[in-house]
Amino acid sequence: MSINCSLWRDNSMSVKHFAFTKFSEVTEQCFLLFTLILLMFLVSLTGNALIALAIWTNPVLHTPMYFFLANLSLLEVGYTCSVIPKMLQSLVSEARGISREGCATQMFFFALFGISECYLLAAMAFDRYTAICSPLHYATRMSRGVCVHLAMVSWGVGCVVSLGQTNYIFSLDFCGPCEINHFFCDLPPILALACGDTSHNEAAVFVVATLCISSPFLLIVASYGRILAAVLIMSSPEGRRKALSTCSSHLLVVTLFYGSASVSYLRPKTSHSPGVDKLLALFYTVVTSMLNPIIYSLRNKEVKTALWRTLGKKKL
Repeated sequence: MSINCSLWRDNSMSVKHFAFTKFSEVTEQCFLLFTLILLMFLVSLTGNALIALAIWTNPVLHTPMYFFLANLSLLEVGYTCSVIPKMLQSLVSEARGISREGCATQMFFFALFGISECYLLAAMAFDRYTAICSPLHYATRMSRGVCVHLAMVSWGVGCVVSLGQTNYIFSLDFCGPCEINHFFCDLPPILALACGDTSHNEAAVFVVATLCISSPFLLIVASYGRILAAVLIMSSPEGRRKALSTCSSHLLVVTLFYGSASVSYLRPKTSHSPGVDKLLALFYTVVTSMLNPIIYSLRNKEVKTALWRTLGKKKL
């Protein structure tokens, strides 16, 4: 069904309301996708909320590693809640519209949680580096104050960058079409609706995305390079196994998150297509957020024990 954009303009002729394109004209396909996304969303929401609750309510997990994990779980909750409810509504309802202000709000929170996660994952890598490479100084270098400071920096950078990006994008006029060829208000599909030549805007967005993705990723690579060097010179096989075990969950999460983010935002514009972009969006907004609590709960005995206690059950 086509949308009459002329009804959604103000006196300046700039589009003030948008609508998300329909995934498919086949009702069964939309309902199937709705069901799959809803199930993954509920698993993600429940899993991340339980991990955060288990960590905050179990004193034995009040350590730097689990402090950062609780923050990661809270970021994932916000990340998914910022886009998935509207995505689900658009799949099964004709009410697919969103105001300019609503779109800007969604973009801000999506970028806030996503960028904050980039830097929080780097802080988690630094924590693992300190624990393995400088165990004698770990208590002082990763004190509660330092951990809180690192978390605040992660959230703060995400807030400042997302606010700047959102304000930069929505200071433009939008001439239409008013349909967003996506599931949510992401940067590239919104820029495609702006008036005139947006090459400078696209370049600015690309630079910011590159800095926000590559700079913390390089810190992670540097941390794990030092960790690997330290593990290789350990004389105890048990020590090597324990060191690698504590890092494996974080490495897997980093691979999923940075892999999907890089493919989505750092690949050349010529390789973009609406269909591929939507599939990638489903992966990094739904699948990775669902997998994170599963990865940490399955590969970490202390998290599993805390979850059982939180649920009021005894570990068998």
